[in-house]
Amino acid sequence: MTSLSTHVLDTGAGRPAAGVRVELFHDGALVASGTTDADGRIPDLANRLEPGRYTLVFHPASTFFARVALDVELTEGHHHVPLLVSPYSCASYRGS
Repeated sequence: MTSLSTHVLDTGAGRPAAGVRVELFHDGALVASGTTDADGRIPDLANRLEPGRYTLVFHPASTFFARVALDVELTEGHHHVPLLVSPYSCASYRGS
């Protein structure tokens, strides 16, 4: 099976981004959602997923980025997808 966690960092403020709503979609259907904790994390956004293509949607409290969507291909195992966001940029990477 496949599982997913995430972490949002406010790089403009230099701290974790608490209270960010995150949604996970598969084939257009919402399969999981959560809100980042005080450390900016959702350790168990989704467990027991089937491998495949998913859309991870972040709703950061940014003055510019209202919604950040990432299409990801999840294979067997655990995946960690962080988002770094500031008023001027956003970036993501495949975490461990």
